[in-house]
Amino acid sequence: MAKIAAASTDGVNINEHFGRASIFRIYEINKDGCSYIEPRDAVAACQHAHSHNQTNFDRIIDLLSDCDAVFVSKIGEGAAAYLISKGLRVFEVSGEINAVFQKIIEDKIF
Repeated sequence: MAKIAAASTDGVNINEHFGRASIFRIYEINKDGCSYIEPRDAVAACQHAHSHNQTNFDRIIDLLSDCDAVFVSKIGEGAAAYLISKGLRVFEVSGEINAVFQKIIEDKIF
């Protein structure tokens, strides 16, 4: 079983850039499927184009510290490297949450 976060503005699609995400939706995934756990509110790490607020960035890292991975529609190389260094797997993908998660279950990524 893995706990993963999805950056989603609507709760249906992975459609948000990591740095602009104000909510992450948390799921548990296992070989049988996925289940929604909770929404987690965040203060966006990027307050202006191409500018990270380090305090907000670290708060997001803490917010997702119990997750194994984060799924976002877009993420910068520096942010991705930092998340990976903290033990989070990073997936850049867009699409319906359930379809994306079904695919990763089928492909045995988790």
